[in-house]
Amino acid sequence: MTTLKKIVENKIFITFITLVIIINAITLGLETSAEIKLEYGVFLSIIDKIALTIFTIELIVKILVYKLKFFKDGWNVFDFIIVVVSLIPASGPFSVLRAFRIFRTLRLLSIVPSMKRIIQAIFISIPGILSVGTIIVLIFYISSVLTTTFFGQNFYEWFGTIGNSMYTLFQIMTLESWSMGIVRPVMKEYPLAWIFFVPFILVTTFAILNLFIGIIVDAMQQISSDGKDVKKVSEEDMYKKIVSLEKQLKEIKNILNKK
Repeated sequence: MTTLKKIVENKIFITFITLVIIINAITLGLETSAEIKLEYGVFLSIIDKIALTIFTIELIVKILVYKLKFFKDGWNVFDFIIVVVSLIPASGPFSVLRAFRIFRTLRLLSIVPSMKRIIQAIFISIPGILSVGTIIVLIFYISSVLTTTFFGQNFYEWFGTIGNSMYTLFQIMTLESWSMGIVRPVMKEYPLAWIFFVPFILVTTFAILNLFIGIIVDAMQQISSDGKDVKKVSEEDMYKKIVSLEKQLKEIKNILNKK
């Protein structure tokens, strides 16, 4: 088991699995082309089966090595689900599962350390994102009520209902044809409409959305600092152990000298 553990945790083995995932992702993408599938369908299918076999063997080896500890790691459970779903026969009522094979590519998230950190940062930042999301929903709701009241009569397609207004405001927030497509036509009927739309864009596009980025960046820094703190703690522990060993050696020397 020790040998298997060394192999599984070896960088060369991890790199090999990463390459298999990438190659498998490319082949699954090529299978979407009717022409390529007609000419190389058998070859692509063989590559897909080889990749699935490698993933299955890797999973079995890890379960043998780590036993129940394997399932205590969320990333391992994630890998387990993806591989198990891939093993379900994609025929008959389960033929739709063939499309889900591409989810194997997500295994890169559990293998590449930098991707792991990003996903961890997103999970850590969920409470902050929910808070900012609540604020933006309130802004959208208030703004949609105002625009429906102000512009709904003449621009029913864009602002006739709360739903229409919210969708239009979302389009404005993304800056998709917001000026020539929506705001300028509205300003022909309501010249002072810019007083509403310009502050709305400044608040939603440049302020609120940047808060989302800020929250995730802060979470990334938190993860990085936690990693550094762990290293510092381990170094401090080593130093303390060395000092205690030196003291013990001195005591032993003193005892020997007395004898």
